[in-house]
Amino acid sequence: MDTTATYGSPAGGSPWSPNKGIRRAENHPQVHLATKGYNMSYVDGFVLPVPTKNLAKYRRIARLAAKVWREHGALAYVECLGDAMQGQPGHPFPKLLKLKPTESVVFGWGLFKSRKHRDQVNARVIKDKRLAKLDLPFDMKRMTYGGFKILAES
Repeated sequence: MDTTATYGSPAGGSPWSPNKGIRRAENHPQVHLATKGYNMSYVDGFVLPVPTKNLAKYRRIARLAAKVWREHGALAYVECLGDAMQGQPGHPFPKLLKLKPTESVVFGWGLFKSRKHRDQVNARVIKDKRLAKLDLPFDMKRMTYGGFKILAES
């Protein structure tokens, strides 16, 4: 079973079609170049439900968000579409989010040198006018979010 996270630029079809030109995380140069030589110690993570009919619009926003966070100093920024959401053990994301049949799960994370670095980057991002004017195609009240210290990496 392949458990590698997928994301990137699908070639044709639905904007989130599985296995259509989507690059795998281990092959993505931004993740490796961004992390090489840094003492990474902080990750922001989030999970949110997006109406499936709005995924094309959300994907455009996610691409812009990735660009903005990277321009303002994030070491990496990745957003992923849920694929294998039902499994054991644990509490699956769809249950956590009270996902409706017409919704999809998005998981994302940003990588930073430290919590202080994260706070500095996010302060610049909040002021960026490119994100302020967006009409978000999901309910922000249902988004879960948190900052995390890295416990292990390889």
